[in-house]
Amino acid sequence: MNTIKLDDYQIHLGAFGEDLREYLRKGNYNQVFIIVDENTHANCLPFLEKEIGLIDRTVIEIKSGEINKSITTCTQIWEQMMRKGGGRKDLTINLGGGVIGDMGGFCASTFKRGMNFLQMPTTLLSQVDASVGGKLGIDFDEIKNSIGLFKNPLAVMIWPEFLKTLPARELRSGFAEMIKHSLIASTEQWTELRQIENLEVTHAAKFLEKSILIKKNIVEADPFESGLRKVLNFGHTIGHALESHALKTDQPLLHGEAIAAGMICESYLSLKKGLSRADLDQITQFLIKQYGKFEFNSNIYPKLINLMQQDKKNETAAINFTMLKSPGEALFNQFAGETEIIESLDYYRQQ
Repeated sequence: MNTIKLDDYQIHLGAFGEDLREYLRKGNYNQVFIIVDENTHANCLPFLEKEIGLIDRTVIEIKSGEINKSITTCTQIWEQMMRKGGGRKDLTINLGGGVIGDMGGFCASTFKRGMNFLQMPTTLLSQVDASVGGKLGIDFDEIKNSIGLFKNPLAVMIWPEFLKTLPARELRSGFAEMIKHSLIASTEQWTELRQIENLEVTHAAKFLEKSILIKKNIVEADPFESGLRKVLNFGHTIGHALESHALKTDQPLLHGEAIAAGMICESYLSLKKGLSRADLDQITQFLIKQYGKFEFNSNIYPKLINLMQQDKKNETAAINFTMLKSPGEALFNQFAGETEIIESLDYYRQQ
């Protein structure tokens, strides 16, 4: 068991049964709410149930998928908490991927002005990214994470064994955030990751701690995303727009798949910030090899631009990006106009 300490909570990496029981004992909670989806209910909850013991708990199951990260689902969660007499002396455990972590934390933090919550991320994506840093929220009006708040969990408990329950596509999706971490902050990890031939059969757990530490260091330096933390948005401005668009089609993208496309486009934009053509080619070839290409027509460009204009990172009318000076060195608060963004989308489509 490794413990990564942040300012006011800890990330436990490894088998966490003993630590969980200690949190439950110290908290003396009236009851526990466990939020799951149909996948974590079947594959992960049995392990957790063994560790909780006799404490009173209520399992709240929601439907999986980004499309269900909505105020409608929140209402369903709050209704069940209300029916059970939930309150501020209770605890919520979010057992699932990024959707459950973001939304479960949001529901716990707002119900009766807030109860403690534990994050138990079960996907690679959530273990290296969504569970670290206290960002909570839901999607609204097709804009990802547009309703939410900053609130740190009581703790984060990461058990790598949960990764064995994932399909190969989900594992590959999670690697996109690891790749992002390396491109913005670790040349060494980028060099190591780009040697991988097939992400779907790579042992992901060995990269977990390094990737978590990259995000931890950035979040601690800028907990409320006023400056440096914005580098974590690399690939996400265009990636989120593509993800939101794809959700309404018969070819929805997983988050990591959309971010991979976004990283290619935003690496192209980075050429004017110092990124070399050789580095752009290397990044593009690696991401296309691993994630393939999402097919779309230029007639959706106006919609994508509109979605980017609504992005929560924007502080003015300009669209805000994180760009690369080189692999391992990122620049935040960079801006690109509509013509440049269209060029980057054309570049991606030509691959």
